[in-house]
Amino acid sequence: MAVYMLFIRESAVRDPAELEKYTQLASEAAADFSFRPLVVYGETEAVEGEAPDGVVLLEFASEEDAKAWYYSPSYQAAREHRLRAADYRGLLLHGL
Repeated sequence: MAVYMLFIRESAVRDPAELEKYTQLASEAAADFSFRPLVVYGETEAVEGEAPDGVVLLEFASEEDAKAWYYSPSYQAAREHRLRAADYRGLLLHGL
């Protein structure tokens, strides 16, 4: 069953250089894993509440695959740069 990882950027980017470093390292970390980006900072329209600053939605084949990617040493190293760049929330979502 597919699962999804949703990352919500809740603030404006504080440090563009850190976000750029994250993008580079996260791209390298993704090479060893299989997932499909569904939304990557596209236009966001709030239909309830306030719109976040940005959203990323990734689809994985299984919860195990999602957690293997997220907790991998290569992604965790990239993640540190993302968290320095802006405030984020990350969620693991189970599909139907």
